[in-house]
Amino acid sequence: MATAREIMHPGAECVDMDDTLAYTARRMRDLGVGALPICGEDDRLHGIITDRDIVTKCIANGGDPNTVTAAEFANGTPVWVSADAADREVLQLLSEHKIRRLPVIEQHRLVGMISEADVATRLPEHEVAEFARSIYSAPSNG
Repeated sequence: MATAREIMHPGAECVDMDDTLAYTARRMRDLGVGALPICGEDDRLHGIITDRDIVTKCIANGGDPNTVTAAEFANGTPVWVSADAADREVLQLLSEHKIRRLPVIEQHRLVGMISEADVATRLPEHEVAEFARSIYSAPSNG
């Protein structure tokens, strides 16, 4: 059984609440990722923004990514997992919330992210198949 720490990719970078979506998109491009955690001045997780959010919730609705900030996407309580959580808990959270990325927290700080690729490459094939069925049988939440 693996832990979230063993599944995650470490060192996730955040965007600040006041960063624009244009800046956020450039960070995603430069880092080669499709989502970034949103962190506040307290260096704590306030949400996650995806490339899809930028396109469908800003640009497609006539928003200006040069003025809209990440804070506008930091709504609700983000779903996260403890670094010491078992792989079953990771898969349960991803499946239950129909999400494809999961922040990993240790001592109230972001220490990494778990993506679909992390699950696919670091967990046994039968667990990956179960995860894929649960995620791809529902509409995307980002």
